[in-house]
Amino acid sequence: MTSSSRIAVREIPLFPLPDVVLFPTRPLPLHIFEFRYRIMMNTILDSDRRFGVLMVDQAKGTVANVGCCAEIIHHQRLKDDRMKMLTLGQQRFRVLEYVREKPYFVGLVEWIDDEEPTKDLRHEASEVEQLLRDVVRLSAKLTEQNIELPQDLPALPKELSYWVASNLYRVAPEQQSLLEMQDTAARLQRETEILTSTRNHLAARTVLKDTLNQTS
Repeated sequence: MTSSSRIAVREIPLFPLPDVVLFPTRPLPLHIFEFRYRIMMNTILDSDRRFGVLMVDQAKGTVANVGCCAEIIHHQRLKDDRMKMLTLGQQRFRVLEYVREKPYFVGLVEWIDDEEPTKDLRHEASEVEQLLRDVVRLSAKLTEQNIELPQDLPALPKELSYWVASNLYRVAPEQQSLLEMQDTAARLQRETEILTSTRNHLAARTVLKDTLNQTS
């Protein structure tokens, strides 16, 4: 094993969460109440404040092999040693093996990242952003609510792809697939397909709503 590969592999505590997929740069609020995870968090707070989040697919009863490291940014202790905390996604990782399972899971992991793109992806990112704006605009019209995108929407293609993936609704397996991709272009392409389908569906519903309003 080379020196660089040794650096890229380490043991970290692991926190399996039902249908939750964490992405780099994205926040994840948590309420820690289960005894073994209270132990885990107390241990983490005394060290580097980092742990791994893995998605549990409740439909299949499986735990993902690729997850995202979370760093505790803020925590608040409640009664009975429960905690509320805000964490932030850091590096992605792949579990190589489980070192132990009690009192909580600890795994030997290797860090992973996207490969360097072979071309400028700003056009693809711009297309995804425009589709996102179309979806938000149509959603606002359908629900008659004021829905807006944040002002600080990521400008860099990889970070934008993480933002979009983390904000997909009730599709944890799809999010997990996007998390596991190590090709920014492929992730943006998949998000283009998802957002195009969503936009077309919303546009059709908007036309139907407008037609019904005109005839009523």
